[in-house]
Amino acid sequence: MQEPHRRIRAAHTDSTITVYQAYAPRLGLPAARDGRFPATWKRDRMTWIKPSFLWMMYRCGWGTKADQECVLAVEIDRAGFDWALANACLSHYERGVHADRAAWQRELKAAPARVQWDPERDLHLKALPYRSLQLGLAGEAARRYADEWTVSITDVTPLAREVHRLVAAGELDEARRRLPEERPYEPGGGPHP
Repeated sequence: MQEPHRRIRAAHTDSTITVYQAYAPRLGLPAARDGRFPATWKRDRMTWIKPSFLWMMYRCGWGTKADQECVLAVEIDRAGFDWALANACLSHYERGVHADRAAWQRELKAAPARVQWDPERDLHLKALPYRSLQLGLAGEAARRYADEWTVSITDVTPLAREVHRLVAAGELDEARRRLPEERPYEPGGGPHP
């Protein structure tokens, strides 16, 4: 079956969805230890969450990029994630979706969340012909993400390093088996194929 051009793929349960972020250890390690974001986490800044593990690996270079050495799996409440999607604006103007560029800019300025579709990645972090979601959270959405929606935070840096090691060794089947199980996600608790 061919993948649709845009799809949310994520590890999820009936009540939660897992997203990924990467931070410097000074922030990521306390977050994982305590299961919540510390007071030093900037709740007034835009933060981007990624449901795709491999897209996160592309973004953080398997946890090797500066200030992205600690890869976190953040399990959040589905209702919160769905609220962010329902209150999001596309991160770029798209003819046919927005009345005009000015209307999009007004919507973008008011929206607490932004939707961006980026190429999904394979085990070698090469772009695939279909896209996965990146969700930007600002203002109310960022605060609710940090303080209300977060169910658990796990340091998955060891997993990132192990999968990377297997890919480098050419053990792609084993690397694939270690990946989190990501399935199509339907907002609002819809069907889960």
